Amino acid sequence: MKHELRLFFVALQFYTRLPVPAWVGYSESVLNQSTRYLPLIGWLVGAVTGLVWLAGTYLIDANTGLLLGMTASVLLTGAFHEDGFADVCDGFGGGWTKERILTIMKDSRVGTYGVVGLALMLGLKFSVLRHMGTLLTDQTTLLLAYLMSAHALSRFMAVTVIRTHTYVRETDDSKAKPVAQTIGPEILVVAGIWAGLPLLVTCWLTQQPLLLMLVPLLYGVKILLTRYFTRWIGGYTGDCLGATQQVCEVSFYLLSAVLWTLP
Repeated sequence: MKHELRLFFVALQFYTRLPVPAWVGYSESVLNQSTRYLPLIGWLVGAVTGLVWLAGTYLIDANTGLLLGMTASVLLTGAFHEDGFADVCDGFGGGWTKERILTIMKDSRVGTYGVVGLALMLGLKFSVLRHMGTLLTDQTTLLLAYLMSAHALSRFMAVTVIRTHTYVRETDDSKAKPVAQTIGPEILVVAGIWAGLPLLVTCWLTQQPLLLMLVPLLYGVKILLTRYFTRWIGGYTGDCLGATQQVCEVSFYLLSAVLWTLP
């Protein structure tokens, strides 16, 4: 039990800005194993986003509440995944060879492609969540389950990339390299359980089992992304994992908005 708790705290330490107990420590092998709890981190991020959204809506108005909720999620994670998405936009937008793409993604500066990509992605996220908010904000438990599902499943899709594809950055100073070591099927199964539970709760609360279709649909989005990454650089990097999470999160909102209206 203590080992599993340590794995969770290591995941919390790496994927958020929250402090963890000093006894947790750090090692690359433990970080790799902690990947099983990445969807559980999504529970936390989704719950905080929802609670801040609801509080802001109650105290001010719906739009401000949603913006505050999105801001809380960014502060909680340190824009970890958004940074990866922006780097992927810059790298694949401005590079035409594997070496050039990897070099651009390694640059800490954000270029035009990254700025435009982030603006469109965040704007789309705000727009569709504002629409879904009209259906969800008067049901606290449902809103929290919905957001936890989005954050957990999108992170699980990034975990599947680690399982199915090859990490291509060769430098030893990459932060994602310990995470990107091959993971066993048991890690994937545990991560999948954490990812699926909030969605099951969402389906139960809404009585809409059609929402379970989000799992294969998001996996399809992941396949399209990894095919694109593989065609250009032969695999993935840590930035590609961040981009996968962000694209799958937005896809969750868009696809669920469509499925919600179906009979």
